[in-house]
Amino acid sequence: MEASRRLTAIIGREDQGFVALCPELDIASQGDSIEEARSNLIEALTLFFEVADPTEVARRYLNEVFVTQVEVPVG
Repeated sequence: MEASRRLTAIIGREDQGFVALCPELDIASQGDSIEEARSNLIEALTLFFEVADPTEVARRYLNEVFVTQVEVPVG
């Protein structure tokens, strides 16, 4: 059985497409739809884990990521 790791995916619209970011490893991808951006991020993360040295994974991995919204004054 393959090991797996649950990671965060933050997806937002950018121009005509979508960008997906995994903040734990600072890896991003993009796609024409939310689903494509998510799928491409999974592929990028999978490739990263396949080729990265364990010390690189440990160096980049942020164990705790908090996603929230903030309100700031503008103008």
